[in-house]
Amino acid sequence: MRLRLPAERPTEPPTGYKIAHPVLSQDGARAGFTGVSLGGALPYGVLDDAACVYGRRHRPPARLCDCGFHCVHERGAAEAMLCTAEHRTAVLLEVSVLGAYIRFERGFRFARQRVRTAVAGPCACGATAVALADAGWGRPGWRALVPVCAGCVRGRTSVSLAGFARLAGEGLRVLARGGGTGFPAADLAERGDPGVPELAAEAALLQARLDWFQSQLARLGERGGGAGEQG
Repeated sequence: MRLRLPAERPTEPPTGYKIAHPVLSQDGARAGFTGVSLGGALPYGVLDDAACVYGRRHRPPARLCDCGFHCVHERGAAEAMLCTAEHRTAVLLEVSVLGAYIRFERGFRFARQRVRTAVAGPCACGATAVALADAGWGRPGWRALVPVCAGCVRGRTSVSLAGFARLAGEGLRVLARGGGTGFPAADLAERGDPGVPELAAEAALLQARLDWFQSQLARLGERGGGAGEQG
């Protein structure tokens, strides 16, 4: 006979941590995330319900299946996953565990979640990220994104951190971790008007795009001038 643990009735939703890749819809109108393991083929929104990845009709989290959202209890355990080569460009998520859940020693498997905070790591060059840009891969209808600085965004499809938060909705807060520094403390206040840091990041991103377009126009002008001289 197997003994069951007593049912939990928390007064507030439990908090968990996970990593995921930010994604942008093909038309650029929606933002979300896709997992790094079992459920990676199913992008999800900031507030979303889990679906069985095997296409079964039961409601996650079923005890005899692996379906449902997954997270760990400790922030440090999720941060440790970002050390592996394949997960370096993922972001750290702080989530609220909603609906039915199964508690394990290291985390939860659950039916519904709200992503409260996303923390983007530094750009590949080591500078603090100001935007999320096309990673060069994706899922059907969704482009995966990676953190980039203003100097590396150039002409790639991209969205600022504040812009991603607005597209994702539901009060999501997107923060940036500087190169070589620890993760910032999560700011869980509801999103209002953009602050000075967000506006400065938007301005830096716009300036980087403008510089890139001007360089491209200059190159086209040089080619056009050379062709005219030869004629």
